[in-house]
Amino acid sequence: MFGRRPDAQLVRDLPAIRRFMPFISPRRGESVFYYPQEVDAEPALRFLEGLNANRPEKRPITFFHLVLRAVIKQMHERPRINRFVAGGRIWQRDGIWMSFSAKKAFDDDSPVITVKQKMEPEHSVVEMADQIYEKLGAGRSGKKTTSDNEVDLLLRLPVPVIRMAMGLAHLADRLGLLPKAMIDADPLYASAFVANLGSVGLEGGFHHLWEHGTCSIFVTIGRFHADPASGRQRVSLGYTFDERVEDGLYVARGLERIKENLEHPEKL
Repeated sequence: MFGRRPDAQLVRDLPAIRRFMPFISPRRGESVFYYPQEVDAEPALRFLEGLNANRPEKRPITFFHLVLRAVIKQMHERPRINRFVAGGRIWQRDGIWMSFSAKKAFDDDSPVITVKQKMEPEHSVVEMADQIYEKLGAGRSGKKTTSDNEVDLLLRLPVPVIRMAMGLAHLADRLGLLPKAMIDADPLYASAFVANLGSVGLEGGFHHLWEHGTCSIFVTIGRFHADPASGRQRVSLGYTFDERVEDGLYVARGLERIKENLEHPEKL
């Protein structure tokens, strides 16, 4: 309210048309653009072999970690990507927060855990991977998070009460009154959400953006596949982005830098 939120700063120096975009397209779902990429994965795979030479077998650094690092790097170098729309205004997020999901076990019936973590752009790939493994270890231990406890509590209520509670939460979010503790615990209040579909043998695709929360970009990683012409390993990335947040050229250049860094992983 009055240009303040507990998780972001109001962006004031915007062109009039950019400030008006949230009123032309008030919902995130109607404001997305989709950006596909094909990445030559051979340099990254060789790079990972070197990184993992002395790593514990159960804590390898993977292509997923490189993608996370590349996204974080661009959000640091091109901070206007790390913005979101709330309450008809455009905000610059405080810090880089990444969300991602992982299965507790490689099994069809195994539940999925969702992790949200604040990332420090100065951390190396190795430091970042170790931080993520610590977080995943806590999630896979079965210990409930703050979000789990909040959802469990809500699900004990009648359906109309749940809808009313969610409506009030969304209103508080639009007014900038949602408590920081709730924002920090919710994985959909993140700079980006990354889904590694290739880890479960699936092709990449495009994911929707939720109306709940403030996540303005979703990244999917597909499985590795051999290029028919060269035989080199390649991987598809799919980006879904809220185009109200920033000019498409600025964002597209950042996404192309992600590809460039993945194909030259020493830059990470």
